[in-house]
This record gives sequence, C-alpha cells and structure tokens, in this order.
Amino acid sequence: MDSPEFKTNAAGREVPLSFNGRSHVPFQGVNKYSPKGHKYAAPVPSSQDFPRDGDKRVKSLKEALKKSGLKNGMCISTHHHFRNGDLLANQVFDAANEMGIKDLVWFPSASFPCHEYLIKYLENGCIHHIEGSMNGPLGRYTSEGKMKKGLGVLRSHGGRYQALQDGEVHIDIAVIGAGCADPFGNANGLTGPSASGLLGFALADSEYADKVIVATDNMVEFPCIPWQIHGNNVDFTLLMEKIGDPEKIISGTTRISKSPDRLYLAELTAKFCEAAGIIREGFSFQSGAGGTSLAVGEYFRKIMREKNIKARFARGGSNTYLVSMLEEGLVEYILDGQTFDLEGVRSMIENPAHVWTSPFTSYNHHSKGNFAGMVDVVVLGATEIDVEFNANVVTHSDGYLLHGVGGWQNCLFSKTVILPVPLFRDRIPVIRNRVTTLCGPGELIDVIVTERGIAINPLRKDLIEKVKGSGLPVRPIQELKDEAERICGKPEQPEFTRNPVAVVKWVDGTVLDTIWQVGNYSD
Repeated sequence: MDSPEFKTNAAGREVPLSFNGRSHVPFQGVNKYSPKGHKYAAPVPSSQDFPRDGDKRVKSLKEALKKSGLKNGMCISTHHHFRNGDLLANQVFDAANEMGIKDLVWFPSASFPCHEYLIKYLENGCIHHIEGSMNGPLGRYTSEGKMKKGLGVLRSHGGRYQALQDGEVHIDIAVIGAGCADPFGNANGLTGPSASGLLGFALADSEYADKVIVATDNMVEFPCIPWQIHGNNVDFTLLMEKIGDPEKIISGTTRISKSPDRLYLAELTAKFCEAAGIIREGFSFQSGAGGTSLAVGEYFRKIMREKNIKARFARGGSNTYLVSMLEEGLVEYILDGQTFDLEGVRSMIENPAHVWTSPFTSYNHHSKGNFAGMVDVVVLGATEIDVEFNANVVTHSDGYLLHGVGGWQNCLFSKTVILPVPLFRDRIPVIRNRVTTLCGPGELIDVIVTERGIAINPLRKDLIEKVKGSGLPVRPIQELKDEAERICGKPEQPEFTRNPVAVVKWVDGTVLDTIWQVGNYSD
C-alpha cells in the first residue's frame, strides 16, 4: 500500500487525503460540510430479464455469486443483524475463495468475533480490505498492521447509508441473510430458525447494490408477509441449510448490571435527567443494550411510574425491558433499529406500536432530516473521554481497535447526550488529556456521569443552571481526571508506528481520525 499524503483536519487530527483508490475530504467541523450532486442509483433493471413466475431461486451460494458476475476486485456487502451468530458472511467468502476470486472489498455493517474465520482470506488475498466497523479479532488483526492491502474504514450506521447513497462506496453484490423469505425475494427477519428481528441495516444494500442475493434457511411460499426487504430489488434467492446460530444471534447477554458501581452510575444518570427536567410528559429517550444502559432505563421506569409520566417514544435497539415499558403503557412507541432478544422479536411481530426503522430514517446525515435530533436524551458508552469532552468508542487506551462505531456517532445529535462511565477500568483512567482515537467531537457531548461526580459540558449553561441546588455531585471534568490519576497514576501512552491501518469517518463522510498500527506487538 502506497504512503498517502496527510493533512491536519479541523479537529486537529492528522488524516490521509486518499486511500483505497479514491480521494477523501478531511473533517471540517460539525455541520460544516455540505454534500454536492445527486444521490447515487443502482443500474436500471428490466422486469423482462427475470422469471415471469417470480421464482428467482438458485441452487447454491456459489451459483448465485457466479450469476451475479463476481470478479476480482469487486465489493461484497453483508449485514450484522445475526451479530455473533452470523454464519452467512463466512460462507460467502468460502464460495468466493473456491472460485479463485481475489482482492474483494468486504463491506459489512459490522463484524463480530465469529468473523475471525475470515482472517485466512485476508492472508491469502481473497479479501483485499474491510470497510466496516470491527469488533474483536479483526480489529486486533488490523491494529497490528496485518491488513496490508488497504485501510480499514469505520463508519456509523448512518454514515454507511450515506456512503452508499452518495456513491462513495459502490456495492457490486449484496448478500442479505433473512430469517424468512419467499422465492421472489421478499424477506424479513421475524420468523424461522435464524430470526434476528429486523433487517434495517440491509436496506441500503438492497437499494443501491448492482446485484442483490437473499439467502434464507426458511423459504416460504409467496408472499412473505410482512416484508422488510422488497423482492423487486432482489436478483437471486436461495435456500441454505443454516445462515445463523440462534443462540448467538439473540442471547441472554442483555441483562441489567448487578455491579453496585454500575447501578450507582445508572441511578445518578436518571437522577440527573429528573433534576434537569428531561423526564417529563411526552419526552423521548434512547439507551443501549449494555448492563448500565439497561439499568438507566429501569430507573427511568421508576421515576415515570411515580410521576405518572408517559414517554412519546423510545429509540431502540429493543429488548425485554423496553418492550415491557411499551406494554405497560409507559412508552407510546418503540422506534426500533435493531432487536436484541426474543421479546423484541415477539413485540415487533405483534405490536403495531413497535415500529421498524432503518439507518435512513434514524441517522442519515445527508437527508431531509432524521430522527436523531428529535430524541430528548440519549445514554451512551465510551472507552475514553478527554477534558474537552471528546470521546472514543473504537479503540482502547492501548491503541487496539476492538469495537465498531455503530449508531453512536449519529446519536450525538440528540438534544442531550449523556455518557455514564466508570472513572477508571482495570486501574486505567477513562478521562484523559486527549483521547487515543477521536470518534465524537466534544461540542456534541453534554454530560459525563462517573461514580465520583458528574461533569457538565460548559457549553450547556442551561443544564448547569437547571441542576443547581439539586444536591447532585457536579464537578469540573479536570477535577475528575486528576482524581483518577491520584488513584491510578498517570496512564502510559500507547506506542504507534507511522503506518495508518484504518480511519474513522464522521457522519457526513469526512475523515475524522486515523488509527495507527500499534508499535509494541510481536508477530
């Protein structure tokens, strides 16, 4: 890979101006970059080229890829609704490798530890590089400079949709795994042995890819109702033995934390929202599926019951706890982007107030508005935060890339953004002078909640005023950082080479930061 030219962007981060065969725009500031031109469109198809009886079935994945015209250097996309139970992406590249195909770009909506399997195809050249959020072994592999042919590109969920819509990424072949599908290509994730709930992350792929393959292990007679993917956008369908491991697609991992420290963080977050007047009749909220975030939702529930308050809507990922709030009448609607457990799937099937969404409606920054800015409060996590309220979610303090961006960046446009985090993890301070990797500009992050105090961004004078006299432990962020260092000592800085291995894109497609090869590992 040739050494790219670098430029310091508006966030003070050194970023490459070109990579993976095209030029890129450095980050210019929040809401400072405006797109030009028109939306990208897939090639115009003709219905006369497809079977009159609507049966688009082929016998195998390899046949589907051959008929889609798979060639060296193409871009193949997959989605991550199967999470760590995904079997399909691995099978796609098994087939491509058997065909002798080289230098493919893999464009997943996210990767998971189960995709460590694909490292062998990065090694033998079947996969050129990955443009998608990386969780676990693939992130570590990339951090060590082993993905030698191209740079990894990490985008938010909305940024991925934006990249396809704007023509920044061109998908040659999209492979969409569906819990249920018919021979025409109508598909959903609601039923079958590999049910995942929603297929919203695959929507853009179905709309913008040149060729679209729908694979299922639950083929039903036409029509597949309801359909989340329209068969009119699908070229080929096939029945496979198994596309997902249900125990790893939807598992029992989404449980409220039992840690006293994490529960205190959650309680403090809810108390802050109450004191600031955020929890009120008709408010809206979003929180993640981690133990602390789930606990925040339960404290919200307690306050809402006591005050007889109903939320207009909650943004999902859905789970047992959010569904129970909907069914109890504490929430009028769930606007769901991802389903985390079986209760979420059941609710999505049965309850018309449990509404499907996609990265277009929820997060796309290059659209005529999106849902993110309508949410009153969002509760998120972070691996690091600095004294300017900038935050990191993709690398750890040792510099290793182990997480994806997901919808995290997009949620920063909500009206109030709160990050409940421990003051330190494994005796390593979470609040730093400068985050290792910049994922979210500090001007968009409003409140940091730790077990030793709450820091409010000085830009949010309204929040500072609202919680005066509340008795909450509000402290300057510098004070919290200094306290962590008194307890744990000053953290060592990670060692890096000058070799870039990946970049983090901002929601508008500009380059926010560079992830560098770690310099202290051994092969």
